Amino acid sequence: MAEIGKKKSFQRALVGLRDRILVGDLVQGDRVSEVALSEELGISRTPLREAMRELVDQGLLERLPNGGCRVSSLTKRDVQDFIALRGLMEGAVFRIAAERGITKEKRESCESVISEIDIALGESVAHIDFDRYVALNAKLHQKLAALCDSTVMVAELARISKRPMAGPSAFLSDQALAPKTLQSLYVAQYQHKAILNAIANREGARAESLAREHARLAHRNLEFFLASERPTIKGVSGLTFVQIDADTGVGMKP
Repeated sequence: MAEIGKKKSFQRALVGLRDRILVGDLVQGDRVSEVALSEELGISRTPLREAMRELVDQGLLERLPNGGCRVSSLTKRDVQDFIALRGLMEGAVFRIAAERGITKEKRESCESVISEIDIALGESVAHIDFDRYVALNAKLHQKLAALCDSTVMVAELARISKRPMAGPSAFLSDQALAPKTLQSLYVAQYQHKAILNAIANREGARAESLAREHARLAHRNLEFFLASERPTIKGVSGLTFVQIDADTGVGMKP
């Protein structure tokens, strides 16, 4: 029971601190006050420190030379690199799955989720069930990754996907704010089907290439939202976290 309580406290600390960063309650350069935050979240400082270590690994926080942590400063290029790295890793995982081969049962399991996504997408953008789509998209990516039958590769992919806005579901819920981006959901679904088909047919190079192309959809959504009006950006989780260039209004690497 004590172990369960520790895990719950850690999760409360992790979610609470991460949410405060992504919605902009804590901004770039802000130092995390362990005392204030532990009181606010109703937890001890031990699980909070564990959560801070996790968020340092995810890139949301950075260590200070004299101890403690502050909110990291990320640029557009940083986020682009996170997305590209996820695409590269996912591509490698899918290629390995294709080379090793998958069972009929595993293929049918993925196809079942893909069919559910078809239903969630509906007949047009006006009928998209966003919450359902986001949940199913995450589920499908997990199932596709598991096809490689490697706990090491799956764990590394999961770690990379935790980086800010790098995961396969990044920007999905936020696309409800931007009708112009909705068609990309249908493109993504076409790619899902093509990736599974390539894996099932043991076409490793094709599966890898499709995975990298699939990740580029997140690149395009990032470009779209960063070019949007500031009120729209504020509605997108994590975008207020990206450093904005004073001249162009777009996050750029120095």
